[in-house]
Amino acid sequence: MDSINKNQPEDNLKNLQGQEAAQKMKELAQSAESCFFCTNITSGQPITSRPMAVLKTDDGGSFWFLTSDDSHKVEELERDPLVQLFFQGSKYSDFLTVHGTARLSKDKAKIKELWNPMLKVWFTEGEEDPRITVLQVIPTGGYYWDNKHGNAIAFVKQAVGAAIGVTLDDSVEGKLDVK
Repeated sequence: MDSINKNQPEDNLKNLQGQEAAQKMKELAQSAESCFFCTNITSGQPITSRPMAVLKTDDGGSFWFLTSDDSHKVEELERDPLVQLFFQGSKYSDFLTVHGTARLSKDKAKIKELWNPMLKVWFTEGEEDPRITVLQVIPTGGYYWDNKHGNAIAFVKQAVGAAIGVTLDDSVEGKLDVK
């Protein structure tokens, strides 16, 4: 929590645990406009980041992607499976960072479940492309920043606060512990 939050007349810190944390991750990831996938977290190498599309977020909080087995990402994950994901839903809210462990597999049933025809851009042989690799991120925790009542209410509260010189912020933030 930063110092500006201490000037607010209302509490805006709400840590979430277990299923509630997993549900918040799922909600924010599904509304996100972008996801940045970071590797080399503990390898001693510079962190590598790349945009990726989450194909599914399950009720347990896992994030599912398809990737190519000949990508640098797979090579990096084989050395260091710890990852961090960054999501942004809008300019003003719906921010999420998740840290966790990546697992790679060639699970044909999961590939079939996650497949959509637009993926043929990267996997030119279609759903049977031998390079397709399932990438699951199992979260261990994270942090979120959101609005309590949506962007419209948040804007009104900020405008009124600016007019009267009081910090009125509809934001809510907190740690996410999915264990």
